[in-house]
Amino acid sequence: MNQFDDNQLVEIIRTKNQELFSELIIRYQHKLFYYVNRLINHPDEAEDVVQDVFLKVYKNLHGYDAKLKFSSWIYRIAHNEAVNWLRRNTKIKLESIEQSEYLENVLSDGRDITEELDLKVSIEKVRRGMDQLPRKYREVMILKFLEEKSYEEISDILRKPVSTIGVLINRAKKMLKDNNI
Repeated sequence: MNQFDDNQLVEIIRTKNQELFSELIIRYQHKLFYYVNRLINHPDEAEDVVQDVFLKVYKNLHGYDAKLKFSSWIYRIAHNEAVNWLRRNTKIKLESIEQSEYLENVLSDGRDITEELDLKVSIEKVRRGMDQLPRKYREVMILKFLEEKSYEEISDILRKPVSTIGVLINRAKKMLKDNNI
């Protein structure tokens, strides 16, 4: 089913073959898990949240506006579900974004041991800096730099103007820079 883009696949699911919904799950399950887990930092709970996301997507697929990018729509649902989980579980502290493994995998490519140690120190410093950011800044940084979303997609997901997204990203970068990260 990779020959269809998301919007085409959604249209087929809506009109002809609901069994193809599993293809949407395959396409988005891991991406949404990593996104939600970065927001709530509880892997077992993140799996449950993502399952809830797919239930909502399935129930509301007929209400999806094909003029919008499907990935933005599903990420918005995931974002809302993660925020709802955080609200229900405020007693659990949001400690970190668990990006260390991601950064290590992306950046670690045959350096010598001193470079590896320097890299690990830098990754830990960035992780701690990101942990200290207020949630609204952490969210845009995750979407921009870890999920590699465009400003427009982030705008759709967070339902904020594109200009606001730019301001939030710049402020987050400044906060990290001011803290020598």
